[in-house]
Amino acid sequence: MECIVLAGGLGTRLHSVTKDAMPKCMAPVNEQPFLYYLFQYLSQQKIDKVILALGHKADNVLDWIKKNNFPFAMDYVIEKEPLGTGGAIQLALKKSAKEQVLILNGDTLFLADLHLLFEAHIEKQAATTIALKSMNEYDRYGTVVMDDDDCITAFREKSYTKYGAINAGIYILNKKFLLEKNLPEKFSFEKDYLEASVQEKQFFGKIFDNYFIDIGIPEDYEKAQQDFITLFS
Repeated sequence: MECIVLAGGLGTRLHSVTKDAMPKCMAPVNEQPFLYYLFQYLSQQKIDKVILALGHKADNVLDWIKKNNFPFAMDYVIEKEPLGTGGAIQLALKKSAKEQVLILNGDTLFLADLHLLFEAHIEKQAATTIALKSMNEYDRYGTVVMDDDDCITAFREKSYTKYGAINAGIYILNKKFLLEKNLPEKFSFEKDYLEASVQEKQFFGKIFDNYFIDIGIPEDYEKAQQDFITLFS
């Protein structure tokens, strides 16, 4: 599998704890950038190629990449200006040779089985398949609604939810379906692609109960410092 990692986020909310305006994916967790742990996960999942979609302070990421060796091929694109999540994906797809491409957010870690996700994607002949995390008692995330066939029927806004499934930031994308939309250079993958096209019933979800963390806020960033000692020992 080929994997696009969206690694251009500014990490503005983390500046109070990182003390540096670095890309979110480079925020240090136990003296290693967060991206290190994401790459450990991708290595365990036997990913063949990683394409980094870079933007803010891309040189910080590339300098670190050059000092390390990884068990997969590596490529990258750099946004000259912020393109949104959709624009970043569209740019990175120019470096992709596969029809079905894995996409990950560079500031979340969800230890889902990517091969099971890919099998579900092919079985459903989906335009996009999303890895979903089952959660209880949450209000920080929106909720993904599915029918009995795992077809996604709606994306609900953030609100208190007793039990549901959230978009955990891992996708398998049939890139032909996205490119045929002729979306602009700058767009939101979530709003302008997923939510705008959900009624076409081409999107499917697969729920996992694996470990999940989003380091976008200081509380979860600090939690990662403890969790990763056990997860990556």
